[in-house]
Formats: sequence, C-alpha cells, structure tokens
Amino acid sequence: MRQRRIVRSVTVTATALALVVPVTASAAAPPAAVPKIKWGTCGPAPELKPFQCASVEVPTDYDRPNGPTTTIALTRLPASDPAQKIGTLFTNPGGPGGPGVPFIQQIGQSAYSPELRARFDILGFDPRGVGQSDPVTCYPTAAEEAAALASLKAFPVTAKEERQYIVDAAKLAAQCRSVSPDRLQHYSTANVARDMDLLRKAVGDKKLNYIGYSYGTYLGATYAKLFPNNVRALVMDGTLLPSWYSGSDGERQPVGARLRQGEGASDTYQQFLLECKKAAAACALNAVGDPKTVVESTLERVKTKPIVVTQPDGTTVTIDYPAVVAFMFEHLYSSYAFPDLATTLAELATIPTARAKAAPAVLEWNRRKEDYASIGNALQPCIEAKQTGRPLSYPAYADAADQRAPHFGRYRAWIGIQCEFLGLKDTDAFLGPWQNKVKEPVLVFGTRHDPATPYQATRPFANLWPDARMVTIEGWGHATSLGGSKCADQMLTKYLTTLAAPADNSTCQQDRKPFDPLPAGKSVTSLIR
Repeated sequence: MRQRRIVRSVTVTATALALVVPVTASAAAPPAAVPKIKWGTCGPAPELKPFQCASVEVPTDYDRPNGPTTTIALTRLPASDPAQKIGTLFTNPGGPGGPGVPFIQQIGQSAYSPELRARFDILGFDPRGVGQSDPVTCYPTAAEEAAALASLKAFPVTAKEERQYIVDAAKLAAQCRSVSPDRLQHYSTANVARDMDLLRKAVGDKKLNYIGYSYGTYLGATYAKLFPNNVRALVMDGTLLPSWYSGSDGERQPVGARLRQGEGASDTYQQFLLECKKAAAACALNAVGDPKTVVESTLERVKTKPIVVTQPDGTTVTIDYPAVVAFMFEHLYSSYAFPDLATTLAELATIPTARAKAAPAVLEWNRRKEDYASIGNALQPCIEAKQTGRPLSYPAYADAADQRAPHFGRYRAWIGIQCEFLGLKDTDAFLGPWQNKVKEPVLVFGTRHDPATPYQATRPFANLWPDARMVTIEGWGHATSLGGSKCADQMLTKYLTTLAAPADNSTCQQDRKPFDPLPAGKSVTSLIR
C-alpha cells in the first residue's frame, strides 16, 4: 500500500471480526455540525508558502455528534485559476497510517498537471489517529517507543525468533491498548469516510472529488458505500480489494497474507532481476555476476551470517536476512529505485560477513529508518478487520506464504500479528457487502507489476462499481499514476475536469524503463513520489 511508503519496516501494517453489518446508529443520530475552516499559513519554511493549513474538530463518535471531538489537520494547494475552479480534490496517500498533509505539501505542485491544479484546490488531510490528527500512540513518548522497537526484526525466521516475536507483539498490543484506547475505538475507515464527507461540506462542495492511492482505494470504496449519492468523481490507483483487507469473504489468513503482498512483491522482484540483466552495465549487479544468483546467494548467506557494518561514529549496524528482505520490499515500490536497490545488493554481496565499513547506500538505508511513522498510526486493520484468532499459528501461515512467494511471503504474513492481541474494535466500522450503487463512472488504475497491491486485485475491485473504467499501467511499482505515466496523467486530468472517462480496459505505458538514464537535472528522490 502506498505509503504512504513511509512505514516502519519492523512493524509495517499496510494491512488485519467477523463480517460487520452496516451500522445504522450513525444514520439515526442527528447530523454533525459542519466545521468552519480558517485557512492560514503553514509556517515560515519557503517551500510551504504556496500552501494553506488549518485544523477542524469533528465528532469522535458520530453516534454522539455533540460529544467529544477529534482534531483533523488539513492542508491545501489553492487552485491557480479560481475563476475556473470546479471544487476541491481530496486525496489519501495510503497506508493505513499515511499522513495526507506532508504528502500534498511534498508532491502537490509536481504530481498533478497544471490544468488540474488550475481547476481544483488540492487537499490533503491527516486521517484521524494519524500524523497531526490526534495520533494513536503506543508509548508515552516517541523516545520510549523508539527504544522499545529498536531491537525488533522485520520478521522472525527461526522457531526461537518466532516465539519471541509473538510475545513481543502481545506486549506491543498491550501498550497500544493502554495508551490510546479512546482513539483506537473510533479509528475505523468508516469514521474517516464520515470525516471526509463532513470536510466536503466544509469546503462547500456538493459532491466529492477524490483520488485514493493503495489503502486510499479502500477508503474510497467505504465512502462509496456510506455516501453513494455524494460522489462526483473517484480515482482509485493501486487497488486494495475490500474483501481481502476486511476478511469479509471468510478467508482465514493473516491480513498480510490475505492481501497477497508476498505474491505481488515476488512478481516485481522477478521483474527487477529480468530488467537488471537486460540493462547490462546500467545495473550494478551485473558486475558481480548473474543478478539472480548474486541476490539469492546473499540472502542465503545473511540468514546464518549477518553483516555487521561499522558506521563513521564507531557504532555498528547488523544487517540480517529480515532487514534485507524488508529493504528490498520497500525499494520495489518504484522502478526509479531499482538502480539504487541493485547497487546496495551488489555492495552487500561483496561485504565480508564480519565487521565492515559502511557503504554509502547502506548508511543511507539506516538513516531513513528514523523517518518512519509510529506503529500506532497504522493500527486500523486491528480495530476493523477480521483476525485469524490463532496467533500461535502464524509460523505455519508464514511457512505456507513462503512456499507461495519466497522471502516476501514470510515477511508479509507476519504483518499485523499485534492485531491478534489488541482486543479493541470500532463498532461503527463498515466491512461489507462491497457492491455499491455509485452511478458516476469511476477511474481505476492498476500497475502490471505492483508489489503492494497486486494487479490481480484490479479487475475484481473494478467489478464492485456499476461503471468502473479500468486502466492497466504497463510497468513496475506501486500506485504509479503519480508522475510515472503521461498517458495516465492525461486520462486522470480529463476525467476529473470534464468527467469524460476512458474506455474500460484501456492501457498506458510508463514513461521510462527501470534502468533508463535519469532525465537531465533529475534525481531519484525527485522522481519517486
């Protein structure tokens, strides 16, 4: 799921109770008051000058609209041609747990076409429980959480590690339950959808214009069920099949296994190796040997002999098998990251298993971990989706997933293990049925080789809508309509500005192949959305 790609690798839960019947209590409650938005500056940083920021209060519990409130943080990039403005374009970057405020502030000016930015205010919001919106936290302070999570692996491998991992997951769940029970109990996607409809009213739009990436497509599907008559235009990129996420189809698997992320990552990994071999000298792995042989040998080696890297300050970092797999999974999210992934894997293949000086890519990998969001921000699957009820069976689930998708299946099967112990549910959650009654055409993008939201979910997701127009992006990576394909960008702009949707089963190509030279003046970080 889209990050949204900012996730703590050791606890990522992009994904986690029986089928819940649609809640009627909220419909019977009096309507919530529409908040007034007072837009102001986003701070002194020059890069924030084009944006406006605000916060509003929404009901914590829509069954009690006049009761306690939750703060929702907002930002917007105002339309460049106010006289021609259509309305506000709401966005969600994915996750769950992806904050929408920094997302729009980072990509709002570059990811959307000038025509789209002229006709819409582009709005990002931190969903309740995330970022600046009364975040769910699991420890009293960030420092305490960082210390508690510092020793956790991305996933366990040996039987001893598995037993300890389950114990640690139970401890983490107890911490989250004790620190943020009030926020967790109203944390469902359905309540985020209710917040979004209230915000739609607050900006003065009669109907919603929305782009959801990854988990944001689940939010869009939930909104469509709760408010089918309030939709003007919906764009869904990197689809999360609602029945997989929620478990409403009765499949008894951990949520990470239900989402087929292991299979998606395995497919993208094979594509990475294939494109690397074709790229010759442009892919660093080819200088070491056959790419597949080099990577598989490295993975096998670090299973039993982790690499200990000495940093410039004298401290050491241990790079083990789970850490390498998690790193690979993250870098399969964008084909723009394939060259860096290849370089790092080539360096790891040649670093001795003992103490070694840190290669630049390895050090950068380590520094980026400090930017990951709190685990508490990503616990929505715990309070709304179906769990297995069998936490002690996770080793068996992981073994089966590893057979289906080596390396990545085991990693993703452990996602959400803490959910088995949380013991809190949001009774206002909506978990199906998922066929909806939205009359307007809906634009659905699926990337052929997507590690996080596998392409195989795209058509089933599109079939939930009376009139969905599915577009296949022939390429690699996760939710790639963001700056990766001029064709997709043109379709998106035309649809949102005129409501003219492309034909179903259309296709688009990505603008560049994974190991093509970067455009002049561009860096990898400027191209990865």
